[in-house]
Amino acid sequence: MRMLPVTKTWLGNVKIPAASLLTCRGGSIRFRSAVARSDDVCALTELEQQDLKYRKQRELNARQTVIKNYADVFPYQSHPGTTNFRKPVHEHLHKGKPVKALTVAIRKSCSGRNNQGKITVRGRGGGHKKRARLLDFHRSIPGKQEVIRIEYDPNRSGHIALLKHLETGNLSYILAPQGARSGDIVESFRQGIPADFIKEMEETNNGEIDEALLSARILQRGNCMPLKMMPVGSIIHCIGLSKVKAAQLSRSAGAFAKILSKNVQKDRAVIKLSSGEHRYVKLDCHATLGVVSNKEHQLISWGKAGRSRYRGFRPKVRGVAMNACDHPHGGGRGKSKSNKNPQSIWGLKKFKKTRLIPSPEQIRNRKGRVINHAKYK
Repeated sequence: MRMLPVTKTWLGNVKIPAASLLTCRGGSIRFRSAVARSDDVCALTELEQQDLKYRKQRELNARQTVIKNYADVFPYQSHPGTTNFRKPVHEHLHKGKPVKALTVAIRKSCSGRNNQGKITVRGRGGGHKKRARLLDFHRSIPGKQEVIRIEYDPNRSGHIALLKHLETGNLSYILAPQGARSGDIVESFRQGIPADFIKEMEETNNGEIDEALLSARILQRGNCMPLKMMPVGSIIHCIGLSKVKAAQLSRSAGAFAKILSKNVQKDRAVIKLSSGEHRYVKLDCHATLGVVSNKEHQLISWGKAGRSRYRGFRPKVRGVAMNACDHPHGGGRGKSKSNKNPQSIWGLKKFKKTRLIPSPEQIRNRKGRVINHAKYK
């Protein structure tokens, strides 16, 4: 069997039989499997394809984003905590403080402990004091609202937008969609078609609703409306799961979902989440058009462990470094978990499914497999 020459790859300086390898695009090497294609191209699994797509998007995003390297600000090795500290630059963010009437103090006295003083959530405690921004996830008030400014929120990954109602003058915070800037106009259509548009149609179109003009009015970035008013293929975020509840899905930085289809008989819409999951959502539930802002959040490099402490995250210890009474991997000699399956501190096996009964609204899981609800009955 012919052997490949010694090369520096991700496999190391080893000799590998040529018959057992396939060359992928990009120069990487994967082992030949039974599902390999006949055209000698790597047959990637769905998870590998998603990971490859994620890496390409992150690389493209890093090229288009201005990153501030704090190591260049100070002389060489004068501030070790800033050597690896990198953060995206957002020139459009507000430099001042938030509206104090729309904030509330966060009391962090429990540090992950219950009323008996026992730790129930590990890795919490300390951190800089914060004020929670009160966001409007219902968007039930109709009328046009102007974006006053875009602000940073220390309690979430996405940015927030300060809105001012043009009629009442009330202020409120919402999750800022990607590309929203000061001076933009957003509107909520949860109560239906606005009265001023109906009056305009009565004066100009004999009371008949012009669908083209209505679409131009409502299909704008940042507008909130029920799913039944959105066309198929719309990119949305801040999705509610009930007619009266607040938004619950797609609220983190860069998250979005897509409307795949509508079923009027079932009163459901099929949406695809960023995780790849397909699920039903009632047509009366509301959502916001666009993508959540600050998709560059994944490019942040905090640089040192102290910044995690500032954010309220305490260090976590490996299980193999504990005693046998503290963790299933503890005890013994050296870095060994004693031939035990990887598991958590509570004995939950790794890679084991925790959702034993899927939601009846789910159609496909994150891997794209159709869920058979009949076997769970």
